[in-house]
Amino acid sequence: MTRPRHHLDPATVISHAAGALPPEMAAIVAIHCDTCPECRRRVADAEKVGGALIELQRPEFAPDRQTRLRAEMLERLDRAGLPGHSPRRESLPPDPDRLPAPLHPYFGSSYRRLKWRWMGPGMHYIRTTGPSGCTLLMLRIGPGKSMPVHSHEGSEITQILRGAYDDALGHFGVGDIADLDAEIEHQPVTSPGEPCICVAALDAPLRFPGWLARTLQPVFGI
Repeated sequence: MTRPRHHLDPATVISHAAGALPPEMAAIVAIHCDTCPECRRRVADAEKVGGALIELQRPEFAPDRQTRLRAEMLERLDRAGLPGHSPRRESLPPDPDRLPAPLHPYFGSSYRRLKWRWMGPGMHYIRTTGPSGCTLLMLRIGPGKSMPVHSHEGSEITQILRGAYDDALGHFGVGDIADLDAEIEHQPVTSPGEPCICVAALDAPLRFPGWLARTLQPVFGI
């Protein structure tokens, strides 16, 4: 897999590092960071800055107490078997049928078990609402298809899982993320070859200028 060419907006990086994103959007960001070294590094840097600011606001402990607290924390992590504190295991080859782990609570773990709903010729979707009220939308669009022109009432974060599409912002392939706000209007057109599968988190409905798309919008709930 090539490295992603489209990355998270700086404001999204900071919000994610601070734990301020809705869980549905945080899930999409986590998928992207798993495949994007650049955004993973940016999030880690933001977390370090946030941690340093928190430390400045805490009362200082005596050195011996700091050492004891650190040792106790590491011991608890070892007992809990948390990532990074358990024995290293050999990594297994990726399973092509397995959805990214952050999506499992919303869509399950398997591509082949996804229950797609018809949206139009060559277009299928799955829609669910997360605990914060944000919409999670999985799309499978056949090659060479055009989505309706649309903009956004709020924010949309879309991760490309398979295939690719092009719009006014460029070419988006596997691993790329589209981090969009209400300023953006676009019309994705899927690339030839395999269907494009992507997953999006939206905190507000889409906005369609075309009358047909507006008419059908309540049916699809987007």
